[in-house]
This record gives sequence, C-alpha cells and structure tokens, in this order.
Amino acid sequence: MFTGIVEELGEVAAVEDLGDSSRFRLRGPLVTRDAKHGDSIAVNGVCLTVVDTAAGEFTADVMAETLNRSSLGALVPGSRVNLERPMALGGRLGGHLVQGHVDGTGTITERVPGEHWELVTVSLPPRLARYVVEKGSITVDGVSLTVVTAADDHFTVSLIPTTLELTTLGSKKAGDPVNLEVDVLAKYVERLLGAGAVPAGAHAAGAVAGAAAGEAAV
Repeated sequence: MFTGIVEELGEVAAVEDLGDSSRFRLRGPLVTRDAKHGDSIAVNGVCLTVVDTAAGEFTADVMAETLNRSSLGALVPGSRVNLERPMALGGRLGGHLVQGHVDGTGTITERVPGEHWELVTVSLPPRLARYVVEKGSITVDGVSLTVVTAADDHFTVSLIPTTLELTTLGSKKAGDPVNLEVDVLAKYVERLLGAGAVPAGAHAAGAVAGAAAGEAAV
C-alpha cells in the first residue's frame, strides 16, 4: 500500500526486452537504501517487485499484463520516473490509500500555467469516469492529487511548485501518457452496493404484495 507521495525522482538505467515481459533496472538511491529482494516499490504509480539491488539501483520484472495496462512500456533508458516505497504502518498518511494497481492510462491534453501553480487537463477513459469526483483523490503516475473538475472524458488537477519540481509531472507535455489509479474505496462501495441492490421494480412489487396481504387479512 502506498500514499501517492513521491519520495524520489529516479531514472531508468536499462530495459531488457524478454519477449513477453521486460526487465527494468532503475536508479533510486533513496528508495533502495533499505530495499531487499521481494520488496515493493511504486514506479510511476505501478507496484513492482524488487528482484535485486546494487549501488543505488534495483531491478524489477514487468509482465505483459502490466506493460499492456500501463505506460511503463514506453520507458527507455534515461526516462525519469516517480518512485515511492510502501507506507509503513504507524506512519503518516500524507496522500490517500494507493495500491499501485493501475486502472488505466490517460493523456495530458492541456497545461495552463498560473502564477505559482499549473492547471493540467488529463483525458479519462469512460469506464473510470464514475470513480472521479470533484475534490476527490486520483493518482497520476503515482502522484496523489486532488481533482479540481471532473467530466465524463477528462479531469483537471492543480499542480503546486513542489509537485512540478519533484515529480515527472513537471516535465510531462501535452500528448504524453500517464498512469491512472482511481480511489479503491469508491470501487469497493460500488461493488458492495451492486451486490445488495434490489432489482428494478422489486420495491413496487413488494408494495403491491404487501397491500394484497393486508386486504386478505381484513
């Protein structure tokens, strides 16, 4: 579990094509300081398992499923990436609950600079629109952000100077893809409500049946 608060701006050192998967070697002295085989590190919002570490770098195997569902397949040596270690129990939850399980990808469509911030518009896959609400949380390339406006096919976020400086979002351009993870709590609520939902017309049918039973009793 992550918080969406990026710890380090890392770099892709090497990418090895393995046919149906890829092996990434990523540079991140901070996040590898206490990392070991089997640990998790979020890379642009994607939870990856550490294979090994050496000299401030770690390697991770990325399966076809991850390459197909995220923008990691577009990374090349030299690409900058957002890195975050899992949250520690008992620590502060600076952003929101993030799993590192990408729900889809969007595209930056517009950047409007302000005096001390920047308003960024990101396209939104229609199937994810119902989970994105104004003032709610969304993860963009692993960065926990607050939604400014939400529409059926896009949303906007406001980036403060710290985010622009310390994450890859500061250098992303219009047309660049980004990984999106919606709030998992919204998905659970939807699932639970769906499981307990009463079929259409059931309330009316129950009311009629109850009335008929009452008349019979009289």
